[in-house]
Amino acid sequence: MGIPLAQQAKVAAYVVKQKLAGRKRFPLVLMLEPLFRCNLACAGCGKIDYPDAILNKRLSVDDCLGAAEECGAPVVAIAGGEPLLHKEMPQIVEGLLKQGRIVILCTNALLLEKRLEGYKPHPRFIWDIHLDGDQKQHDWAVSQDGVYDRAVAALKKVKEAGFRTAINCTLFNNADPERTAKFFDDVTAMGVDNIMLSPGYSYERAPDQKHFLNRQTTKDLFRNIFARNNGKTKWRMGNSPLFLDFLAGNETYHCTPWGNPTRNIFGWQRPCYLLGEGYAKTFKELMEDTDWDKYGVGNYEKCADCMVHSGFEATAAMDAISKPWKIIASQIRGPRTEGPMAAEIDLTKQRPAEYVFSAHVQKAMGEMKHEPKRGAKHGDTAASATPATAAE
Repeated sequence: MGIPLAQQAKVAAYVVKQKLAGRKRFPLVLMLEPLFRCNLACAGCGKIDYPDAILNKRLSVDDCLGAAEECGAPVVAIAGGEPLLHKEMPQIVEGLLKQGRIVILCTNALLLEKRLEGYKPHPRFIWDIHLDGDQKQHDWAVSQDGVYDRAVAALKKVKEAGFRTAINCTLFNNADPERTAKFFDDVTAMGVDNIMLSPGYSYERAPDQKHFLNRQTTKDLFRNIFARNNGKTKWRMGNSPLFLDFLAGNETYHCTPWGNPTRNIFGWQRPCYLLGEGYAKTFKELMEDTDWDKYGVGNYEKCADCMVHSGFEATAAMDAISKPWKIIASQIRGPRTEGPMAAEIDLTKQRPAEYVFSAHVQKAMGEMKHEPKRGAKHGDTAASATPATAAE
């Protein structure tokens, strides 16, 4: 495992506290999206398909720190968009660390070397660099040549500066198990502390729809990858062992969407990081007024093929805490790559997909017309995100 024991203990203590308080639903990781603007346009991404008025919006430092306090999750993963386009990101990270959070800052690394001087190494801070495979695979995934080389150069610079590093690796149906395993060997040799894995999720608005994985393909792919970890190079995985077992088809898990709640410029996103089907103004409203039973594999058509970490990592964590012997066994042996797979969830009673994204965007645009303009010091006005900034 690549996760420090102190951080594992911090999260476990938090979960035990929630259980003792009798809470049925509680968050583990806050998915914080301070902006949607990005300096890449990946064909498999559905996060940047917004009008410029929305892409130019920013959450302020106070918005971000307030969301973390409101939510209370011990871990904050800052995503986007590209977070390093936010000029006040160093203050956001510093403020979250002062709150005692574990902070994961996700980036495509194109601005990382330029922005690095604004950050200091900290045991609870990790750079999570987007790398979806070797040079050919990654540059294909981000729809731009040369990005892999720039990301690896930035990763090495960050390691030299004393920071903890991870890679965020999303795999699609053209991933080759042999090449992927070799890639994991390579990044391990680079000194990466964590490899964070996830299958690609089929964003309904992504330009490329043909390369997303279905559930059976996901299980077969990850079994074939894990079978190639022959022990010569010990991969430092950032996911929990039971989640990796789940990816290999060895667990029948239902998702825990409230485990990774999302706060972005629209508010608290229902029901999860991957589906934007409504927004709550407060975290309390999100938790209490969302009809959670409407979503998840077996409940909703859009969720049918999802096996993404933001939905199932919390489920695996809950399973590990309630049955600690399972995670110990899984950690010792690694994901099982042979034998029968766990039973699949029945999809015959799932409700059909609803396509409501456009309505939410129009509603947000209407509300923005009536918003008072806020000072540029918060970094959240349209003026704070000029075309020159967006193009960096």
